[in-house]
Amino acid sequence: MTIPGKGSRPITVDGVAYRWRIRRKPTYSQGNGWSPMTFAVQPAEGPGRALLVSLPFFRPDAWLGARTTAVRPALVAAAVRLALRRGWDPRRPGPAFACDVTEDDLAAMPGGPPAYEVPFPRR
Repeated sequence: MTIPGKGSRPITVDGVAYRWRIRRKPTYSQGNGWSPMTFAVQPAEGPGRALLVSLPFFRPDAWLGARTTAVRPALVAAAVRLALRRGWDPRRPGPAFACDVTEDDLAAMPGGPPAYEVPFPRR
């Protein structure tokens, strides 16, 4: 799996360059709040194994009000470090490595993201 260069952002974690990307539009499941917020990370240079991170939140643009948060570079860097501890080797080719981030993982991350509730739109 390769992340397209367009729309991806560079990040350096512990001296290693990566690119990360969030899907531009939510999938139907993400829009309805049935599946969590995800983002992908891969090494910036050369082939390698991609990382798919799932967060315990929903997308801010979900159609129904749901618990959500913003994905910032600090959260991406912390998720990369967590995946590396869990066995992700970005230099080896292969299928995407799935890393599910839990509430406990977020609490242990420095400056874990604050979640907030999105109110239902009024008609």
